[in-house]
Amino acid sequence: MRILATAMALAASPLLVAPAAAQVTAPIMADGTILDVSAEGRSTRVPDVATIRAGVVTQAATAAAALTDNAARMAAVLDALKRAGVAPRDTRTANVSLSPQYRYADNQPPVVTGYQASNSISIRFRDIAKAGAILDALVKQGANQIDGPNLAIDQPDAALDEARADAVKRAQARAQLYAKAAGLTVSRIVSIGESGQNDGSNPQPMMMARGMMKADASTAIAPGETDVTITLSVRFLLK
Repeated sequence: MRILATAMALAASPLLVAPAAAQVTAPIMADGTILDVSAEGRSTRVPDVATIRAGVVTQAATAAAALTDNAARMAAVLDALKRAGVAPRDTRTANVSLSPQYRYADNQPPVVTGYQASNSISIRFRDIAKAGAILDALVKQGANQIDGPNLAIDQPDAALDEARADAVKRAQARAQLYAKAAGLTVSRIVSIGESGQNDGSNPQPMMMARGMMKADASTAIAPGETDVTITLSVRFLLK
């Protein structure tokens, strides 16, 4: 009997229900009505960093010639970036490729007519006012493919926190509206969950710079303002 009583006592002990690392959240027994609200909060900032992807594409009869020509043009592009004040840490190789070019004819196997070499780099710079001048320098030095610029916020944490606070205020206002319409009052917030965010990244449509672009073309980049947004799911208790 003593052994049986001890076993029953241990089984009933709350300290032995689950190991310390496991946590079970008990359901909330609300004496009222649960209301779930989704709200988006936002803040605005002027983008302070831009990313451009620039590439050099060359073609030649042999693979070696295509690569040699491509390397020489890319060296000129990198030198132009250095003269424009772009830091080495803000320039990185994005892609290098070499592929044969074919001529196709009916009922005949494809024939290699030459080779195409491609080398592209990603350029990140923090003075958006220089974006136009950098684009022009890239084209003048042989870059024949340019994507961007993509404008973003370098340090978005403060803007994201402002958006979070705005989202909570909007959710509370919406909950008050629903409660009033239902003849109830908002008792408290039960839970808050973050379901999405946009840190201000603002991809722009692709812009292709070809050899036909005038060497003296002047490209203007207007950063404008960008929205930083947070979406929250907020649960309220109404009484």
